[in-house]
This record gives sequence, C-alpha cells and structure tokens, in this order.
Amino acid sequence: MSSGGGRVVPEHFELLPAIDLRDGRAVRLTMGDFDRQTAYDGDPGSVAERFAAAGARWLHIVDLDGARAGAPRQPETVAAIVRRVAGLARCQVAGGLRNDRAVAEALGAGADRVVVGTAALGDPGFVTTLARRHGSDRIVVALDVRDGRAVGEAWRPGGPGLPVDDALLRLADAGVERFAVTAIARDGALRGPDLDLVRRLVALGRGEIIASAGIRSTADVLALRQVGAAGAIVGKALYEGRLDLAATLAALT
Repeated sequence: MSSGGGRVVPEHFELLPAIDLRDGRAVRLTMGDFDRQTAYDGDPGSVAERFAAAGARWLHIVDLDGARAGAPRQPETVAAIVRRVAGLARCQVAGGLRNDRAVAEALGAGADRVVVGTAALGDPGFVTTLARRHGSDRIVVALDVRDGRAVGEAWRPGGPGLPVDDALLRLADAGVERFAVTAIARDGALRGPDLDLVRRLVALGRGEIIASAGIRSTADVLALRQVGAAGAIVGKALYEGRLDLAATLAALT
C-alpha cells in the first residue's frame, strides 16, 4: 500500500458486482432480511455476462438459499454462472460454505475464491485448515457487522456475535488474509458505505478489507479506496441504474 497525507491507499482495488441468488433468480435483500427482497432477473448468467462485458474482472456470487440453510442449495446455478464468464471474470462464491467438502466443491466447480462466515466465526481453526488445503489467497472470511459486532447468520436479529475488531484479529491470527465486511444496517439501503468502520479495520493492518453495503455511486467506491479498502462489493446501485459499472471501473484506473 502507498500512503499520502496520513491516508493509506491500496495499490490494487477490486470492484465486485454482486449476484445474489434466491430460487435461481438474481435478487437483493435489504439489511439481510429475507422478507425484504427485490427480484431483478430470472437469468443470472446473463447478468454475469453483462457485468463482465462492462469490464468487471471479479464477480461476487451468493447462494442466499444456501446461506439460510447452512449448506449450498444452488450449486448448479452457481457453477453455470462461473462457466458463462470463464476467461472473462473471476468468481468469488459464498453461501452455506460451512465445511471443507462444500468449499472444495465450490472451488472444484471453478470458483477462484470462496467466502466463509458463520463457520469461521465459530471456529477459527476451520479457516486455518482451509488456508492450508486450498491456499490462503482463495479463502475470504465474511464479517457481517451489526452494532459493532461481527455476527453469524446475519439475517437473524439478536445474535451476540463478537466485537468486530476482536473477530478480525482472531481470524487473522488463524491465517485469514482477506475479509468481506458488510455493515448490515446499510445493506441495500443506498445510504452510503460505513467509511468509519472500514477505516478502523484497515488501520488494524491485519488483512485486506473488501467493503460491502450502502454503496450508491462511483464517489462512494472511490471514497472506500481512499480510506484503504482493497475492494468493494456493489449490488443494488448497479441493478437500479444508480452506478455505471464501466464508468466506475474507468475511474479506478
């Protein structure tokens, strides 16, 4: 990373359009609430192709049904999307990946990286094992943050979780090098990213931070890069035409 004026700016930055899957459709949830869903497209593969054609080099694909069930529920759909963009964009896959078999199958189906969350929070040794078997560069840990605490099964209110700083440090000690951080209260709300949260976690200096939730515009993406995020996951703003993907990618170059 390079610094200037006291700010740390990453030397690279990944912009990952999100494809959240429920019953085979591309959808978005508000604040992780399954009862607050907006469906956008019945052919998520075509969505992936459009994102890749606009210049995206990474996609963030989430099996929401799998996340809720605790095990993958749409592996065929995910694998089909990965195949559609093979050679054009790399894929980061999430949703219900709570054991080594599920992770190995996702990677075997062509995912370049996998995201684990609930299982990692409960057992940091799980990600140590994954990093050793598959390579730490292929493992991302999701930190879904509510009221300053990293929680598993983020759609369920009331879980105690861990202070997010403590969770990140604990998982970094277990070998995690990259974290996907979602500010739950801003997810799908288009109120801007939680820059203070991202800045604080970047300052720990214990891994790359990919920020998610609240992003409305190119300016928001650039602000995240300026506070030190190594990437951003963008969803609703893309689907509702508020953020131009090609223009944002150009602004990042």
